Amino acid sequence: MDIKNPVESPVTFNLHRAEYLVAFAVTIGMILWHFTDIRWFVAIGLFLYIDLLGYIPGAIAYRRSPDGRIHKAYYVLYNTMHSLLSVALVGVLWMWLVGPEWALLALPFHVFGDRGVFGNFLKPFGLPFEPVPTPLVDRVTAMLKRRAATDGPVPLPYEEQAAATGATAAVGAHR
Repeated sequence: MDIKNPVESPVTFNLHRAEYLVAFAVTIGMILWHFTDIRWFVAIGLFLYIDLLGYIPGAIAYRRSPDGRIHKAYYVLYNTMHSLLSVALVGVLWMWLVGPEWALLALPFHVFGDRGVFGNFLKPFGLPFEPVPTPLVDRVTAMLKRRAATDGPVPLPYEEQAAATGATAAVGAHR
């Protein structure tokens, strides 16, 4: 994945998740280390507000929608509430208004857990709100796998990929 190709293969997606799993594990370690110092009512509230505002409204709208299409505002709410930028802002505001405290670990715990454990990253408008297989994404993923399937230098050029696999030109082959 790079600035010109913001698409991940299954391998890079899992490596990306692994980075968040490490951050999640560090957060868990800090929570355990400071377990008795955490105001748990506050921590649970900080953990829950992210989904109460950012996920649950969109999930309800998605399940009620006959065709799975919902307003973009639900995506914006999800992405805003699940952004490391917004949880950092909430943490900074909390420290300024209330003071620093270990309950704030609930914020990164939530986001790192969503990304590392569940593989939930920010939601693009072009995909369903809830994870479902999408044929175009499946085709792009298959193309990335084929272009990587060589013992020589990678990626295989589009033309060599088609010749090597006996397939027709892949998605994006004509630039």
